[in-house]
Amino acid sequence: MAKKKNINKDFIISKYMDYVLTHNEDPKSVYLFTKENDFDEQTFYTYFTSFDSIQSSIFEAFHQNTISLLEKSEDFSTYNAQNKLLSYYYTLFEILTANRSYVAHVLKDKNDVLKKIKALKSFKEHFTVFIKSLEIPTLDFKQERIEKIQNRAIEESAWMQFIFTLKFWLEDTSTSFEKTDVFIEKSVKTSFDLMNIEPVKSVIDLGKFLYKEAVGK
Repeated sequence: MAKKKNINKDFIISKYMDYVLTHNEDPKSVYLFTKENDFDEQTFYTYFTSFDSIQSSIFEAFHQNTISLLEKSEDFSTYNAQNKLLSYYYTLFEILTANRSYVAHVLKDKNDVLKKIKALKSFKEHFTVFIKSLEIPTLDFKQERIEKIQNRAIEESAWMQFIFTLKFWLEDTSTSFEKTDVFIEKSVKTSFDLMNIEPVKSVIDLGKFLYKEAVGK
């Protein structure tokens, strides 16, 4: 049988996802996978190193598609950090819902934690870049080391919030996953309430004032 021409990354991803959803497991080997889909094994390695790398690429694509949709909105750039994150979550989980069977297959495997970490590795890197772009206000200690710690804490807490939201969605049995929407709204609001630095800045300003008064006396 003649090999198919113009095999690209999207074609391989589509065939891979179809195989996983049909057989509820990864293909037995790259050789058999490419043979069944009438293209050369060498072509597979032009785009991917393994099936794990396909999984990682798929979740990365979920993120990139989310960002692309958000950037098409003229209003998105005017949103504050909280509303940008809310928009990101709502858009992303619509995309995940459209691919729920595949996502559940990959992330509900309790026996292979490493598989989940590998699948989300590239996604996490891009997600972190997005969180940085929100420029969430932090306290200005005028010390680079402390500011790096603050930024790192925000990035890691945002990631943990995403993981909790993803877990909630995977276990959500409500109609149209309405409970997940409520969870997203409440968890994002709560996280920004906890990060509200204005009350803390007021306390610091008061402390500085009292210190100066004490030194002055």
